[in-house]
Amino acid sequence: MKATASHLRPVPDPPSEIEILFRTHYNLVFRTAYKITGNAVDAEDVLQTVFLRLARRKEELNLTPNPEGYFYRAAVNSALDVVRSKSRSVSIEEVDETATIDPEAERREREFKRLLRKAVSSLGQKAAEMFLLKYFEGYENHEIAKLLGTSQMVVAVVLHRARSKVKKIMGTMLENYNEN
Repeated sequence: MKATASHLRPVPDPPSEIEILFRTHYNLVFRTAYKITGNAVDAEDVLQTVFLRLARRKEELNLTPNPEGYFYRAAVNSALDVVRSKSRSVSIEEVDETATIDPEAERREREFKRLLRKAVSSLGQKAAEMFLLKYFEGYENHEIAKLLGTSQMVVAVVLHRARSKVKKIMGTMLENYNEN
């Protein structure tokens, strides 16, 4: 902080570019990561990873054409890395016994979500991004095309293939799960 001669009060330094980006896109990155990982701690880790990578970049990054697209993609990629690297079980802290009316239904729902995250993480980067935008975030195909800088036709084709692959993977995983 600098002191001004006229008021003798400290004047805060203007926020840095990274601070402005953080304040502007924090919620987008966290929400996206949380929807993919299903865990607030992992979402915070993703948030930290995304902004640390940006802060540590040697070369300048031009985000002006589509900053939301950049941060969404960065969050998706980092969150998918977390899901791919983890095969975790539910901890005691994650289970809220007072909210559980049907413990078996809650367990099945958690397991289904875990399997879905695993299936989505097996998609390629572009397919996973589009799948998450469509089915987790509720974007329309034209919005996804604009956000990711592609055509609606490409979005439709990629989503069709991604949906088919996720259904197939989920079917196989659920069969294997039910057998065990």
